[in-house]
Amino acid sequence: MREILTIEIGQAGIQLGNAIWEQYCAEHDVDNTGKRKDERSRDDPLTTFFEETNLEPSVIDNVINGPLAALFSREFLLSGKEDAANNFARGFYSIGRQMMDKVNDKIRKIIENVDSLMGFMIVHSIGGGTGSGLGSLILERLVMDYRKKSKIGFDIYPSSTLSTCVIEPYNALLATHCLVDRVDVSLVLDNEAIYDICQNKLLITKPDVNNLNRLISKVISSMTAYIRFKTELSVSWNELSSALVPFPRIPFLTTGMSPIVPKTHVSSTSYTLQDIVDQCFKPSNWLVQYTDFDPIEDKYMALTLNFRGDIKSKEANAGYVWLKTNNKISLIDWCPIRLNLHEIPAASLEVDDIGAWTKSTVMIANNTAIPRMFTKRIVEKFDYLYSQRAFVHWYIREKMEETEFLEARQNLKFLEKDYLDILSEVPTDYENSDTDDDYW
Repeated sequence: MREILTIEIGQAGIQLGNAIWEQYCAEHDVDNTGKRKDERSRDDPLTTFFEETNLEPSVIDNVINGPLAALFSREFLLSGKEDAANNFARGFYSIGRQMMDKVNDKIRKIIENVDSLMGFMIVHSIGGGTGSGLGSLILERLVMDYRKKSKIGFDIYPSSTLSTCVIEPYNALLATHCLVDRVDVSLVLDNEAIYDICQNKLLITKPDVNNLNRLISKVISSMTAYIRFKTELSVSWNELSSALVPFPRIPFLTTGMSPIVPKTHVSSTSYTLQDIVDQCFKPSNWLVQYTDFDPIEDKYMALTLNFRGDIKSKEANAGYVWLKTNNKISLIDWCPIRLNLHEIPAASLEVDDIGAWTKSTVMIANNTAIPRMFTKRIVEKFDYLYSQRAFVHWYIREKMEETEFLEARQNLKFLEKDYLDILSEVPTDYENSDTDDDYW
């Protein structure tokens, strides 16, 4: 058995984590106490260990008293006496470091009891204090102690629509700076885009965090299905990283999903598989919002299409051919495309807003456009605040050096250049390969 340790950090990370585990339970026929409803389903490799960490006791209290309380071992729920006050520096330096011995000890105890650790799945927000600061601190330690294990980040980016804190741009800049060199893969979960999908596609008048998290859980469920279930095309975290991140320092991925239709509209809507694949490449179906995406100039460097449900290999292959010949999608010449097939459709929950389908697809892509999203949504807002030195003293008093702001700002500037430079390079792994044969 190969296990993944899921570390859910901060309020947003734990709330999203609950939605993910609720989805997993439905797909593996597990009840809220962690017991199988059907003994015949024991063959699937569900055994997965996890840790939930937060600095604010009330968030962990909600887990202990929530509907999934029996699913989690209290031994591996960790909270502090005070929160990070939406401040990266409190989470990374002052308050966060006081907790790290306990965090490291719990992670070590879990790993001692697993057969073969595949890697880590980090679920957190990069806009708040605990998710951004403590999340970055935990990642720093994981890199030191478990360098060869894959680290996949499910990183929630802030939205002006759902903003609760004026210093989110500072936190997001500092956390993204840390992610660049510490994760193998970062799935960018943009609250702005997800809010728009809930409002415009699922017709929810005023989406809340639960609506957003339930939608995200469908994507993460599809992304991990090939690890959680036994299939002929099962992949490891390392294979996923290699397929989607052809160069260092470009781990940030865009996700699209299809179909996205409200429950009430399913009976009156029909899609072919080509329609479903086509929808995945429409920005309105992406969990990242681009204000100026150019389908010709902005190129795909790596792609995976995760098909679920009643989809035959022949159908999926037709989708692959469509991708290679579609002039509306710009692929770098060496762009690897991986198709994953899983016959079990995503489970539908009673509380879901999205309709259930017998066929669905999740697209995960590495695209040269993503640094511009960081510039528009993080860097420009950071520059405005920092030009006035607004709230900088909140960080300095938590033992952070002001130069760290400048280092983080410079790193994101280099990140945009890294993506542009890639347009003229070929990854060593793909120089002598035929991607048509390597990625089916």
